[in-house]
Amino acid sequence: MSEQVKTFPHEGRKNIRYRTLARVRIHDILGEENLLKDLSVTGCCIECTSLADIQPNNQYKLEVIPEKAAKIGKFELEVEAKWVHSGAYSGEVGFAITASPKGKLFQRYVDYLSWRAETGQSSLA
Repeated sequence: MSEQVKTFPHEGRKNIRYRTLARVRIHDILGEENLLKDLSVTGCCIECTSLADIQPNNQYKLEVIPEKAAKIGKFELEVEAKWVHSGAYSGEVGFAITASPKGKLFQRYVDYLSWRAETGQSSLA
């Protein structure tokens, strides 16, 4: 199984997190060059390629742009920042998902990631 499709260890989480290569944007804060590293129905982690003013316990709207292989349109998630790790030029942010206005697209994407993990399909196909 390739690194892109492995699931994260359970780590006491309610739901398995699936690795993804989707792009993510937070309007007026982060552009599309940021990576949605992992996703489950309850949370996600993004890798920021630039420093941003994201504060724990604040609410944000993420726009998720799935990788082309998923054949799923972009969708928004309402999230709450839980933790922020900043480096010299980049960082990671963990979010809890509080709502999904386009729930069907979100669920289709989680289902796609689950299928890809189970079958060992590459996200680069």
